[in-house]
Amino acid sequence: MNESEVLDLLYALLPAIVVGLVSFYFFNAYSKNEENRRRFLLLREKQKTALPIRLQAYERLALFLERASPGKILFRVKPTSEDAEMYANLLIANIDQEFEHNLAQQIYVSNECWDYVKTAKNATISMIRKVAGKEQVSTADDLRQIILKDLMDRQAPTDAALSYIKKEVKSLT
Repeated sequence: MNESEVLDLLYALLPAIVVGLVSFYFFNAYSKNEENRRRFLLLREKQKTALPIRLQAYERLALFLERASPGKILFRVKPTSEDAEMYANLLIANIDQEFEHNLAQQIYVSNECWDYVKTAKNATISMIRKVAGKEQVSTADDLRQIILKDLMDRQAPTDAALSYIKKEVKSLT
C-alpha cells in the first residue's frame, strides 16, 4: 500500500468516525436525559403519596401541642382531689401519655421539628413541676391559678413549637 492509498482510506474513514463520535455523544446525552426524567417522575410520584402522610404527622403533632398547652390541659384535666402534687402528677402523666401516643410521628418530620416538640413537652412538664414545688401551692386550685397567672405574663412553651410546625408545613406546600 502506498501513501496515496492510505490517505484515500483515511479520507474515506474520517467522515464515518466523525459521524460515529457525534452519534455516540447524542445517544449518551439522550440516555442521561431519559434517566433523569424517569427519576424525576418517580420522585414526583413518591412525593404524591408521602406528602399526605407527612402533613398528617404535622397535624397530629400540632394537636398534641395544643392538648399539652398548659392553659388547655388545665381545663381539660380536672383535679381528682385537692392535693396539688397529685394533680401535678396527673397533668404530667396526661402529657406523657399524649406524647407517647404520637411518638411515631417523628419519622415523618424533620429532626429540628421533633426537637422543638420534645423541648415544648419537657418545658411544660418542668413548668408544672416548678409551680407544684412552690410553698404557697397547697391545693389543686392553687396550682391551676398560679400556672394560669404565669401564662398571662409569658408565652406558653408549646407556642414556639407550634410556630415552627406551621413554618415547616408552609415550606412543604
